[in-house]
Parts: sequence; structure tokens; C-alpha cells
Amino acid sequence: MRELRYIYLLLLVFVPVAVFSQSDRQHIRNGNKAYRNNTFSKAETEYRKSIAKNSDNAIAQYNLGCAMMQQGNDSVAIAQFEKAAKMEKNSLNRAMAYHNMGYVLQKRQNYSDAIKAYQNALRNNPDDADSRYNLVMCQKLLKKQQQQKQQQQKQQQQKQQDKNSKNKDKNKDKNKDKKENNKNRKPDQNKMDRQNAEQLLNAVMQKEKNTQDKLQRVQRQPSRKNLNKNW
Repeated sequence: MRELRYIYLLLLVFVPVAVFSQSDRQHIRNGNKAYRNNTFSKAETEYRKSIAKNSDNAIAQYNLGCAMMQQGNDSVAIAQFEKAAKMEKNSLNRAMAYHNMGYVLQKRQNYSDAIKAYQNALRNNPDDADSRYNLVMCQKLLKKQQQQKQQQQKQQQQKQQDKNSKNKDKNKDKNKDKKENNKNRKPDQNKMDRQNAEQLLNAVMQKEKNTQDKLQRVQRQPSRKNLNKNW
């Protein structure tokens, strides 16, 4: 990945001095001094003061993006570079803002958006060799990233299929074992059912026999008559 484009230096910016108030210019100069001394939080404060004086100050917006990026706040940096690009009238300066936006996005492996940023940089500055180099690199990295994602998806799908197949085989074996157990228990169950039926039948027959025997005993007894005596 080719170099990052750094802060604007006011002495090198082709903008009429009358555009900004003296306060704006001074805060930007103070911020640039702090930035060069690697005191990025102080630089951020100065750039924010400049923006508070004039929110349309594209230089302050861009430089604030650089300061935020140096502090690891990439999301804010991207937003600042985008603001600066939209405000900037000079195409070369606008290309620098898009280049830095692409740089941060590329660092975060957001290759799709980085490609768009580098393309915008080249639209504003077709001679920007660094943006062209990074664009080609991002296109290759995006293709590799997509291939890796597809491979991961296939692996996940295969893993899920193996899991489902394993569960299916497990359930199949479980059902088979259950069936075998039922098969093994069936003769014993039939034997018990047959024994119970025989016992019930014998009990009924015995009860019927007892009833018949009782009836026969009653029939064999002599009948008794009442005799009336006349006195």
C-alpha cells in the first residue's frame, strides 16, 4: 500500500487568503505545528477550533481527518476526508482527500469501498500513480477476500452436512437398537400373555366346576315336608 497523503500546509494551498479569517488560518497553523510534533490530540483541538470558526473550511476538515487517523479513530477520519472532498474546489486537493479515504478503508480491509475512493481520486487526478497502484492492489485483495469467504461458506456447509449425516446415522442406530430390543422381548411377552390367559381360563373353569358341584350336592339332599298332627 502506497503512502498516505498528509496534512495541507497553508503556504502551499492555492486558496485566496481572503477566504478564511485570520483566526481560521492561525488555528490551522497551530494544528499543523502540533501535527509535525506528533502531538495529534492538540492538532485535533486546533483544527476543530478552525472548523468552529468556519465549517466550510475544507483545509481544516481534511487536516482534522489526518489527525484523527493518526489517533486510530478511522471512522471519524473517513468522515472528515469525505467532507473535505465534497467541499474542496481544487481537483488535486480533492484527489488527496479521496486517496486518504481509500488508504484508511484499505487498512481496515474494506476493499470494496477503498476501490471506490481510489477511483474518485483518479477521476480528479488521472496522474496519481499512488492511487492507481493501491487501486490495483485492492482489486486483487478483494478478489482473494471473496474467494476466502466462499471457501469458508463451503466449509461451513460441509460441516453442517456432516453434522446432519452423523445425527441421522445416530438416530438410525438408536431406532435399530430399539427395534432389536423390542424383537428380543416379544417372545417373552407372548409367553407371559399366554400364561395369563391360561390362568384366567383355569380360574373360570374351576369356578364353574365349584358351582356345578355345589348344585349337585343340593339336588341329592332329601326334601323335607311339614307334617301336621291332629291331636
